[in-house]
Amino acid sequence: MLCLSIVVPLLNEEESLPELSEWINRVAVANNLSYELIFIDDGSTDESWKVIESLSNKNAAVKGIKFQRNYGKSAALNEGFKAAQGNVIITMDADLQDSPDEIPALYAMVMNDGYDLVSGWKKKRYDNALTKNIPSKIYNSVTRRMSGIKLHDMNCGLKAYRKNVIKSIEVYSEMHRYIPVLAKWAGFRKVGEKVVEHRARKFGVSKFGLSRFVNGPLDLASIMFVGRYGKKPMQFFGLLGTIIFLIGFGVGGYLIVDKIISPENSLSNRPPFYIALTCIILGTMFFLTGFIAELIIRNAPDRNHYLIEQKLKL
Repeated sequence: MLCLSIVVPLLNEEESLPELSEWINRVAVANNLSYELIFIDDGSTDESWKVIESLSNKNAAVKGIKFQRNYGKSAALNEGFKAAQGNVIITMDADLQDSPDEIPALYAMVMNDGYDLVSGWKKKRYDNALTKNIPSKIYNSVTRRMSGIKLHDMNCGLKAYRKNVIKSIEVYSEMHRYIPVLAKWAGFRKVGEKVVEHRARKFGVSKFGLSRFVNGPLDLASIMFVGRYGKKPMQFFGLLGTIIFLIGFGVGGYLIVDKIISPENSLSNRPPFYIALTCIILGTMFFLTGFIAELIIRNAPDRNHYLIEQKLKL
């Protein structure tokens, strides 16, 4: 039985791949771990894929997936998760900033200590403070507060997962940053953390741009909403719509009563009238949105798909 799957997404990392592959093999052999190493080439324009083919010819444990174009790290991880067969899946970056020497301890925390997911914590970093470290601290603080998951480095690429975790979640858009949150909403609560070595980049340049500052918060909002209301949207839209509608109805009712008591007071020329009208319209729209969302879910093929941990006599 395969002990370990190591999933490595990459983009234009031809220089680092031979050293990374040899290092991982050395660690696995030394610790008697059967493994597969899955490289996912996310549309590289250099010779990365040829290097992967060469490494695979030399080592049967090396496997590869090549995207026709660049789809992003989340898509690469999702395909790697689909292909992984090991009992424990470890993800790491291809730029040699993650140390393969961390693999045995991460593996043991999942297999021996019972963690569903273990996230690395790069306590000492070699990244640029202004563009990476400070934004990372802010991002992690906000994510901890919103998700309730107490990790210092949510976006660390070095993570270990129990097999059923990665087979139970789907990673898309830019949601690789929030895999611990996705795992929590799927019902996997035992999340651990390990301080890991962060190495200075040896080859190439960082592939992450300014778009992460916009996409990251939007994806977090999506995860939080879908996690809470994905199977019961009416509870969100219906409640919000009802509150807004009642506010508008109450203000409108007050204006009508005031008009009846004091006919000289204008009804339509007063700002509260338009506020009330807007609230009634918005409330109705939110309520109808909830109905439409419920109809969509009712007709979805996976509407009654739930993760079952165990069954007894069934």
